[in-house]
Amino acid sequence: MLSEHKSRCRVCSEILPAFHRLSNNFPKLSFVYADIDECPETTQHIRYTPTFQFFRDGEKVDEMYGAGEERLRDRAWLHS
Repeated sequence: MLSEHKSRCRVCSEILPAFHRLSNNFPKLSFVYADIDECPETTQHIRYTPTFQFFRDGEKVDEMYGAGEERLRDRAWLHS
């Protein structure tokens, strides 16, 4: 799961602890955090923050915009 956030985004800051908890609850998934302010060349396609992208075998299979710990947990479960 790739989490793309903006450092000054309030919603991003609020969901970050849940993202870390989920990384412990779903050990088979790889969790990657990217701050779009720190790596603009690879995150220029991001329009909304936070954005969560899910990949399988190198292909993007799902994407979620916005926060919501329950929604994020459901997506992690779906892709685990």
